[in-house]
Amino acid sequence: MNAYLNSISGIDDAIVSMYFSKRHMDRQTEYAIRDLCKRCLTRSGFIDGRASDEDKQQFDEYMKKLCKFGKHHITLLRFVDMSFTVYGLHRAGQDDWDAHACRYNNRIIRESSRLADFKEGEKSDYYKDKILTTEEAMKELNIQTPEFIIKDDVKYVKAVNGYIREDLADKNDVKRGLYMLSIPSSFIFRVNLTEWAHVYKERNKNGGANPEVKELAESIADMIERVMPYFNRELFMDIKN
Repeated sequence: MNAYLNSISGIDDAIVSMYFSKRHMDRQTEYAIRDLCKRCLTRSGFIDGRASDEDKQQFDEYMKKLCKFGKHHITLLRFVDMSFTVYGLHRAGQDDWDAHACRYNNRIIRESSRLADFKEGEKSDYYKDKILTTEEAMKELNIQTPEFIIKDDVKYVKAVNGYIREDLADKNDVKRGLYMLSIPSSFIFRVNLTEWAHVYKERNKNGGANPEVKELAESIADMIERVMPYFNRELFMDIKN
C-alpha cells in the first residue's frame, strides 16, 4: 500500500476567518494575509523554506493562533482541505475507510468491483504472505480444477475464485460476487482538517482498526506533519469534534 498527500488548500481562508467575528478584517488585510501565504507556501500548500525570515515569523504567528483557537472553534479548521490518493489498501480496509465518507463530504472515489476486473489471486500487500485462495492451494497440491461444472443440468464456467453460470460469465455484477476482501483497492479522497482529526482518533495505531488501516492513518499523519508541522498528532487529538 502507498499513500500520497497531493495538496493542502484553504490555509489563507482559515487565517482570514479568525478575524471576522469581531470585525477585525478588511479587504486590505485579507489581501496581505493571502499574499503572505503565497510567499510561505508552495503551490501544493506545503511549507516553503525559501520564504524570508520576516515572512516566516509572521506566518508562524498566524498558524499558532489558528491552531490554538481552531481546536475549539472547529469551523475555522474546516476551511483547511487536504487531498490524498491511496494505492493498494485491501478491500476490507477500504470498507472501514468508507465508513467515514460523511467526514469527507462524500469526496471519496475508489476502484469499483462492479466496473473493474480483478485477477486470480490478486491481493493487497497486507494479505500476500498470509492467505492462499482455494485455487492457489489446489495448484500447490497439483490438483487440476475443471474448466466447467454441471450442476442441476446448468453449466458453470471457471472464473476468478470460483465458477459462474455460463450465460452470466461476462457480467461484472455477477463476477464480483466471487471477489475476496483481500483484493487491493485504490482510491482518492479529500477531507478538511477538523474531520480528519476525527478519522485519526478512530483509526490511529492505538485504536481497534485493522492493522493496514492503522498504518494508513499513521502514514497520512506523518505526511501532513512533514509538510505542515503545525498540523500534528497533538492537534489532531485536541480538536473538539
